Formats: sequence, structure tokens, C-alpha cells
Amino acid sequence: MTGTDAVLVVDAGSASLHVSVVDRDGRVGQTHDLAAADELTGLVPRLPAVTAVGYRLVHGGPELTAPVRVDDTVRAGLEAAARLAPLHVPPALAALDAARTALPDLPHVVCLDTAFHAELPAAARTYPLPHGWDTRYGLRRYGFHGLSYAWALRRTAALLYRPADDLQVVLAHLGGGCSACAVRDGHSVDTTMGFTPLEGLAMSRRSGSVDPGLLLWLQTEHGLSAAELDDALQHRSGLLGLSGSSGDTRDLVRARTRGDRAAQLALAVFTHRVRAGVAAMAASLDRLDAVVFTGEIGTDQPEVRAEVTAGLRVLGLPRTLHGPDEPAEATIVSPVGAQVPVLVVPTGEIQQIAAETRATLAHR
Repeated sequence: MTGTDAVLVVDAGSASLHVSVVDRDGRVGQTHDLAAADELTGLVPRLPAVTAVGYRLVHGGPELTAPVRVDDTVRAGLEAAARLAPLHVPPALAALDAARTALPDLPHVVCLDTAFHAELPAAARTYPLPHGWDTRYGLRRYGFHGLSYAWALRRTAALLYRPADDLQVVLAHLGGGCSACAVRDGHSVDTTMGFTPLEGLAMSRRSGSVDPGLLLWLQTEHGLSAAELDDALQHRSGLLGLSGSSGDTRDLVRARTRGDRAAQLALAVFTHRVRAGVAAMAASLDRLDAVVFTGEIGTDQPEVRAEVTAGLRVLGLPRTLHGPDEPAEATIVSPVGAQVPVLVVPTGEIQQIAAETRATLAHR
């Protein structure tokens, strides 16, 4: 890479599109929130010079297990991933197509949330389903939030003055989507999300894991269709469904202080599920060097962090936390001398995408 060495990072969510320019030192310059991918065409002439474009792709599918430079063959193969994550991948592909058209002479690299978990042990990636279903239908646990976890692991290693490949930690990404991950010696060995980003912890609007028999019962006894269940589980469950008012923990903490019992229950269920997820991830480790919170809720909601850690004293976590409520930088929020340090790492997915984009191009 030459010139300014700045990377244009395109992060398309299911209902959002963020575009940022990141320099070699990881500093985020211009940031733009767009309503649709076709707005990229008009934005490009107004951007500083960049030497590459990196994209967040939630799901790489069964074939892509590392960041990859996009050509027409790779682009065609990404359609398989779109079928596995229909809420997240199609908007990302629309943004990719628009940016490739607007910047045809630059290299384009897709960075995958699933790549961090590509080497999950067989016991952690395999579902207990009928023999042969895994190969016939391509069923496995993929895991997500990998870009967030990769960044959080790097920052944790720096903060603890230890190499990442000598750490055994549980990372919890709590935001609109929520998951936890066990990292042993720098590698993901278990995670709460699976075949789709719907499995695992309760989330802002997604249910997380529920009894599959419950879903079958709703279909057979009450006639709910697959489309109705999909809408309910993806958009009308989680914190929003439990509270009946909001999927935002900030709203719910305020409502709880006013005596709102639904908000109280929503937060209780949410933190209970997070504690259970953290404990389950710890079961895949030989020791617990730290618990790390990241994501919007993990970074900005001290009440959630405190309620999660206070209920995990069995793992050696401290009863109370301290430090800034909303730290701007990675920081330790557990008391000095805590058996298991608790860290908060602000989300750095944009910087991680830029770093992976540069690393991918440097190795070609």
C-alpha cells in the first residue's frame, strides 16, 4: 500500500451503513452515516485519498475463514453467506458492490466476523443432531462478533502486559447483538452464538436461545408460521419483548428506578443470561485470567457490568467494580488485587477492519 495508507472502512448492518476513514495509526478520521448503499457514489468524491477499502461481513459462510481480497469469483461465492445471514449480509454486499463501482482501481477486502471462530474445536462447533445432517445441510456453529473479539483481545493483552497467546479469558460483546467467547492461548475455543447470530444470550431485540420444543409447539398448536416466528425472534423479543417498551438498557435502567416491574424483569433476565453465558465459556478454559466487556452495553452500561460480575463470585470475580462508568479507553475496572481482573474495552471493529485489510494486502 502506498500514499496516505488510509483505509476506507465500510460497516453495513441490518439497518445502518457507517463509512469511516482510518489512518495507519488507527485514528478514525471522517465518519459518515448513510441511509443506503447507493449514497456511496456521491460520498466518494468528498472523501480523503484512500488506498484500500475494507468491509465488515458478519458471515463468511463455510468457505471463507480469513479476510480475503475481493474479485469477481470471491464476490459470487459470498451469495452463499447471504443465505446464512439474510438480515446482515445482503446490505453488506450491496455496499460492497456500490463501493467497487465507485472505486474500481482500489483493492477491496472483506473482513469476517466468523473468521475468529474458524478453528473452534469439534466439540464446540458440532450440534447434537442426527448423523449426517452436518454434512448434508452444512450445519455447524460458526460464532460471530469476531472482529470485536480480535480487537478486545489485543487491547486486553496490552493492558495486562501479557502476550495474547498466553491468555485464557472470557470476552463478552454486549450491544444490539450479544455473545460471549472463550479464548485460550489466543484462539476462540467456544462461543455462545452458533449457526446464526440468533443463538445464545438474550439481546436487545433478539431472543437468543429458547427451547426448540417451544417453537415447535407454537407452530403445531397455535399455527404460527415460520415467518411469524422469525419476525418475533429477530425483532420483537429480548429486552424489547420483555419490557414492552425499549430494547435500550439505558431506558430500562431509568425505568427500573421509577418502579417499572417489566423493565426490572427485562434487566434481570438479561443479566442472568449473560452470567450463564460467561460461566459456560469459562468451562472451556483451564484458568480464568480476565473477564472483558465490550460492545455498546458492555462499555457504556456500568449497572449491567456490576450486576453480571456480582453474580459470578463463584468464578472469582469481584463483588464490586470501580473506575469510569463509560471509559473512553481500555481500562481495568476491578479493584487492585482482584483474583480475576475485569476489563472494559471500547469497541474497535472499525480499527480492526482497517488493520486486517492492510495485513491481507501486505501478504499478497
